[in-house]
Amino acid sequence: MRTVTAVALAVTLGCSMVAPMDATAQGTPAPAIVTQAQTATELAAICDPAWGGVPRLEAIAYCQGFLTGFGQYHALLYPQGGPARPLFCVPVPGPTVAQSGIAFAAWARENTQYGSEPALDGLLRWAQATFPCPASPPSRSSRRAR
Repeated sequence: MRTVTAVALAVTLGCSMVAPMDATAQGTPAPAIVTQAQTATELAAICDPAWGGVPRLEAIAYCQGFLTGFGQYHALLYPQGGPARPLFCVPVPGPTVAQSGIAFAAWARENTQYGSEPALDGLLRWAQATFPCPASPPSRSSRRAR
Protein backbone atom coordinates (compact mmCIF):
# COMPACT_ATOMS: atom_id res chain seq x y z
CA MET A 1 0.00 0.00 0.00
CA ARG A 2 2.82 2.42 0.86
CA THR A 3 4.50 1.73 -2.48
CA VAL A 4 1.34 2.57 -4.42
CA THR A 5 0.89 5.80 -2.44
CA ALA A 6 4.53 6.76 -2.93
CA VAL A 7 4.32 6.08 -6.67
CA ALA A 8 1.07 8.05 -6.97
CA LEU A 9 2.62 10.96 -5.07
CA ALA A 10 5.74 10.87 -7.23
CA VAL A 11 3.66 10.82 -10.42
CA THR A 12 1.50 13.69 -9.18
CA LEU A 13 4.49 15.79 -8.17
CA GLY A 14 6.28 14.94 -11.38
CA CYS A 15 3.30 16.02 -13.47
CA SER A 16 2.89 19.24 -11.55
CA MET A 17 6.54 20.09 -12.12
CA VAL A 18 6.36 19.53 -15.87
CA ALA A 19 3.90 22.34 -16.62
CA PRO A 20 5.77 25.17 -14.88
CA MET A 21 9.09 24.11 -16.39
CA ASP A 22 7.51 23.95 -19.83
CA ALA A 23 6.00 27.42 -19.41
CA THR A 24 9.26 28.95 -18.21
CA ALA A 25 11.23 27.21 -20.94
CA GLN A 26 9.40 29.45 -23.39
CA GLY A 27 10.56 32.54 -21.50
CA THR A 28 7.28 33.61 -19.92
CA PRO A 29 5.28 32.05 -17.14
CA ALA A 30 1.83 30.72 -17.98
CA PRO A 31 -0.86 33.34 -17.30
CA ALA A 32 -3.06 32.78 -14.28
CA ILE A 33 -6.49 31.51 -15.19
CA VAL A 34 -9.25 33.80 -13.90
CA THR A 35 -12.42 31.87 -13.08
CA GLN A 36 -14.73 34.52 -11.66
CA ALA A 37 -15.31 38.21 -12.23
CA GLN A 38 -15.60 40.44 -9.20
CA THR A 39 -13.75 43.41 -10.70
CA ALA A 40 -13.59 45.05 -14.11
CA THR A 41 -10.01 43.80 -14.52
CA GLU A 42 -11.07 40.21 -13.84
CA LEU A 43 -13.96 40.45 -16.30
CA ALA A 44 -11.60 41.87 -18.94
CA ALA A 45 -9.21 38.94 -18.39
CA ILE A 46 -12.10 36.53 -18.84
CA CYS A 47 -13.41 38.29 -21.96
CA ASP A 48 -10.02 38.21 -23.71
CA PRO A 49 -8.22 35.31 -22.03
CA ALA A 50 -4.47 34.91 -22.42
CA TRP A 51 -4.62 31.17 -21.77
CA GLY A 52 -5.63 28.40 -24.15
CA GLY A 53 -7.45 25.11 -24.37
CA VAL A 54 -10.76 24.33 -22.74
CA PRO A 55 -10.29 26.99 -20.01
CA ARG A 56 -10.14 29.64 -22.77
CA LEU A 57 -13.42 28.44 -24.24
CA GLU A 58 -15.01 28.39 -20.78
CA ALA A 59 -13.82 31.93 -20.11
CA ILE A 60 -15.22 33.24 -23.38
CA ALA A 61 -18.56 31.54 -22.69
CA TYR A 62 -18.59 33.09 -19.19
CA CYS A 63 -17.88 36.53 -20.66
CA GLN A 64 -20.54 36.23 -23.31
CA GLY A 65 -23.11 35.10 -20.75
CA PHE A 66 -22.16 37.99 -18.46
CA LEU A 67 -22.46 40.54 -21.26
CA THR A 68 -25.72 39.05 -22.55
CA GLY A 69 -27.30 39.14 -19.08
CA PHE A 70 -26.10 42.72 -18.60
CA GLY A 71 -27.58 43.78 -21.95
CA GLN A 72 -30.89 42.01 -21.40
CA TYR A 73 -31.29 43.51 -17.93
CA HIS A 74 -30.60 47.00 -19.30
CA ALA A 75 -33.14 46.44 -22.10
CA LEU A 76 -35.79 45.41 -19.57
CA LEU A 77 -35.12 48.42 -17.34
CA TYR A 78 -35.09 50.86 -20.24
CA PRO A 79 -37.47 49.63 -22.96
CA GLN A 80 -37.50 51.53 -26.23
CA GLY A 81 -40.01 54.36 -25.98
CA GLY A 82 -40.23 53.95 -22.20
CA PRO A 83 -40.37 56.79 -19.71
CA ALA A 84 -36.74 56.50 -18.56
CA ARG A 85 -33.75 57.42 -20.69
CA PRO A 86 -31.41 54.43 -21.25
CA LEU A 87 -27.90 54.49 -19.82
CA PHE A 88 -26.38 53.64 -23.23
CA CYS A 89 -27.71 53.15 -26.77
CA VAL A 90 -26.30 50.30 -28.86
CA PRO A 91 -26.76 50.98 -32.59
CA VAL A 92 -28.76 48.63 -34.81
CA PRO A 93 -27.15 46.51 -36.01
CA GLY A 94 -24.81 46.39 -33.07
CA PRO A 95 -21.62 44.46 -32.52
CA THR A 96 -21.71 40.75 -31.80
CA VAL A 97 -21.37 39.65 -28.20
CA ALA A 98 -17.89 38.33 -29.04
CA GLN A 99 -16.86 41.70 -30.50
CA SER A 100 -18.27 43.42 -27.42
CA GLY A 101 -16.27 41.20 -25.05
CA ILE A 102 -13.02 41.89 -26.88
CA ALA A 103 -13.78 45.62 -27.09
CA PHE A 104 -14.56 45.76 -23.36
CA ALA A 105 -11.28 43.98 -22.55
CA ALA A 106 -9.33 46.46 -24.71
CA TRP A 107 -11.11 49.39 -23.04
CA ALA A 108 -10.33 47.98 -19.58
CA ARG A 109 -6.63 47.65 -20.46
CA GLU A 110 -6.61 51.34 -21.48
CA ASN A 111 -8.64 52.51 -18.46
CA THR A 112 -6.89 50.81 -15.58
CA GLN A 113 -8.13 53.45 -13.13
CA TYR A 114 -11.47 51.58 -13.14
CA GLY A 115 -9.97 48.11 -12.83
CA SER A 116 -10.77 47.58 -9.15
CA GLU A 117 -14.40 48.64 -9.56
CA PRO A 118 -17.11 45.96 -9.59
CA ALA A 119 -17.30 44.18 -12.93
CA LEU A 120 -20.76 45.57 -13.69
CA ASP A 121 -19.62 49.13 -13.00
CA GLY A 122 -16.69 48.77 -15.38
CA LEU A 123 -18.91 47.21 -18.02
CA LEU A 124 -21.40 50.06 -17.67
CA ARG A 125 -18.62 52.66 -17.98
CA TRP A 126 -17.45 50.96 -21.17
CA ALA A 127 -20.98 50.78 -22.61
CA GLN A 128 -21.64 54.45 -21.86
CA ALA A 129 -18.32 55.51 -23.39
CA THR A 130 -18.76 53.28 -26.44
CA PHE A 131 -22.48 53.66 -27.09
CA PRO A 132 -23.55 57.12 -25.89
CA CYS A 133 -27.19 58.01 -26.40
CA PRO A 134 -28.03 60.95 -28.63
CA ALA A 135 -28.85 64.15 -26.83
CA SER A 136 -32.49 64.28 -25.89
CA PRO A 137 -34.56 67.10 -27.34
CA PRO A 138 -35.52 69.84 -24.91
CA SER A 139 -38.70 68.93 -23.09
CA ARG A 140 -41.75 70.95 -23.92
CA SER A 141 -43.94 72.19 -21.20
CA SER A 142 -47.44 70.77 -21.32
CA ARG A 143 -48.83 74.16 -20.33
CA ARG A 144 -49.36 76.81 -22.94
CA ALA A 145 -48.15 80.32 -22.36
CA ARG A 146 -51.00 82.81 -21.84
